[in-house]
Amino acid sequence: MAKTSPGEFVRQVRAETSKVVWPTRQETLVTAVMVFIMMTILALFFLGVDTFFNWIVQSLLSLAA
Repeated sequence: MAKTSPGEFVRQVRAETSKVVWPTRQETLVTAVMVFIMMTILALFFLGVDTFFNWIVQSLLSLAA
């Protein structure tokens, strides 16, 4: 594989970066809101699962005492 000079590398990076389709401000905002909503739903779900399993373990331990 041939070595690429630093100048050529920078030119290639600029050429590839110019091909990127960057999201609009609206797309970024909508995506961020959706991530926040999903994070909240999953946090509440796992809180419920954790609480349920904690109740089961506490019930089983109280039987042994």
